[in-house]
Amino acid sequence: MSVNKFQSEDMLARCVPMSLLQGVLSGKWKLLILWYIAFYEVQRFGELYRRLDGITQSTLTKQLRELEQDGFLHRKVFPEVPPHVEYTLTEQGKSFVPVLQQMVTWSEGHLCSEDYVNPYHP
Repeated sequence: MSVNKFQSEDMLARCVPMSLLQGVLSGKWKLLILWYIAFYEVQRFGELYRRLDGITQSTLTKQLRELEQDGFLHRKVFPEVPPHVEYTLTEQGKSFVPVLQQMVTWSEGHLCSEDYVNPYHP
């Protein structure tokens, strides 16, 4: 049986917000999906699919639905043939954009430098 690392209520309480955020953003593609929709303001499914090299259609659909369910995205369906769907950020999603911008800035300063050796790409 594992030992609970969060022995006090205070330690547990401090981790709850991060645990909730991790639950919402878990998924390999969610940060990039949010970034592209924030950058372009409106994205159609096909545009996102082309931008996210390596994602499957089913994974994109699942992660878009989860982000919509969690209140980050708005999905607008146009009654046309063929169907036309656009994704935009909700107010909650827009409030997350400064966090995304800080993540990009941090990555540029720490992971995009010539000194950084990426352990995942030899």
